[in-house]
Amino acid sequence: MTFSLHPKPSTPADPATAPAPDPATTPVAGSLAVPASTAASASGTGSRLAGRTAVITGSTSGIGEATARLLAAEGARVVVSGRQESRGRRIVEEIERAGGRADFVPADLSGGYEELRAFAARVTEVLGGRVDILVNNAGVYPATSTEDLPDSDLDTMLAVNIRAPHVLVAALAPAMAERGGGAIVTIGSWMARLGTSYAAMYSATKAADEQLTRSWAAEYGPRGVRVNAVAPGATLTPGNEQARAELDAMTATTPAGVVVRPDDIAKGVLYLAGDDAAMIHGITLYVDGGMTATRAA
Repeated sequence: MTFSLHPKPSTPADPATAPAPDPATTPVAGSLAVPASTAASASGTGSRLAGRTAVITGSTSGIGEATARLLAAEGARVVVSGRQESRGRRIVEEIERAGGRADFVPADLSGGYEELRAFAARVTEVLGGRVDILVNNAGVYPATSTEDLPDSDLDTMLAVNIRAPHVLVAALAPAMAERGGGAIVTIGSWMARLGTSYAAMYSATKAADEQLTRSWAAEYGPRGVRVNAVAPGATLTPGNEQARAELDAMTATTPAGVVVRPDDIAKGVLYLAGDDAAMIHGITLYVDGGMTATRAA
């Protein structure tokens, strides 16, 4: 699960990343469950990731789902993960019907260290003993002011947004390095770049993810593992359709002029995970329609 729209405290938290009811997945609602362009590409026969394996955390809806579908369409065998088994297995079945290869492995990334390591071991086993691509997509976003943030939400946010990527990279990157190759992509947020008057700790967790990306690139890059991040802008997902008007207002003055879609983010992940990005290490690719790089006149 990843967060796309970051509403002010007066706006309900986007279920795409809110810790309830599922801190590792996003709810499926409406026609955006399968983005049109991603669904179309999933029926293709791409080969940019042929022979590789990929794990995408929080991939039963939204950006995670779009990423799992696109990587599978490009030849990767993917693990779809999350807490909602029915959603995960539906996505796996649809990927397989389109000619791809996929498995579902349940995961609660707010769990303890040993649970996270057990998940890493399980996906490695399911994928035949190797994980070539790790996409740290899961994330939670309590939409609240600093003084109103409950301790339990703070703990969950730190666990899912920072601890889980750290433990999974520690568990999976060494084997990638031993094989001499691999790619790790973490999903960040436009909020890591700007100061906002709400969701301060969420912004801080995503800034931490960007710094981890740079540090991991320095740590694992010399051993053949490329580490990068993708930062979504205001993205319309199944969980935040009720906030479409706010999203439209946020993006109206950007160079793109429209909201970001989950498959836009998935394409950024595909690029960074593939051979075309062989010389790309430690960057955060902002897929936000120019929202953070420009200012309306």
